[in-house]
Amino acid sequence: MIVLASQSASRRALLTAAHVPFEALSPGVDEDAAKDALRADGLDARALADALAELKALKVSRRVPGALVLGCDQTLSVGDGADRGDMIDKAVDRADAERILRLLSGRVHHLHSAAVIVLNGEPIWRHVERVRMTMRPLSDDFIRAYLDDDWDACRWCVGCYRIEGPGAQLFSRVEGSQFAIQGLPLLPLLDFLRTRGVLAA
Repeated sequence: MIVLASQSASRRALLTAAHVPFEALSPGVDEDAAKDALRADGLDARALADALAELKALKVSRRVPGALVLGCDQTLSVGDGADRGDMIDKAVDRADAERILRLLSGRVHHLHSAAVIVLNGEPIWRHVERVRMTMRPLSDDFIRAYLDDDWDACRWCVGCYRIEGPGAQLFSRVEGSQFAIQGLPLLPLLDFLRTRGVLAA
């Protein structure tokens, strides 16, 4: 059994589908304040995802001594190959989502999907996976129709899309793991859990 320091529906679905025994607890982290502080320290997109995942796991680990606590986070950077490219946060409202999709339209961006395992307040495993995403050019009409269809679900996603849903239509090319796009570097995590006896080898 592990403890997932998240209420993310996508991450819970991935763990459930992979038959990973877990319970989910909210980390109670002010993500906006934490991001602002870490960005002020000069962290790039990859390091920011890693630091936020660790922070969430540490917060929950204090409440469940002896448990393997999984913290996760995901960041998005715009630009081909640059972790220090402009970082995009989750949309604050529908108008902001339209702005974000217009910004990403016809461009390359990267998703950085981080996972950290903490035991008794100490990180014992971490992995960050990067996926290169090429979004096709999108018309304003398409963006509006897409958000009409999926806004209630995609509003919680960085980049305003769910690759496992209609968000797949936004892309012309994806290079990397679909699990990582959904917010969890699942295969490396499963490897680690086998070494700890959580899963059968």
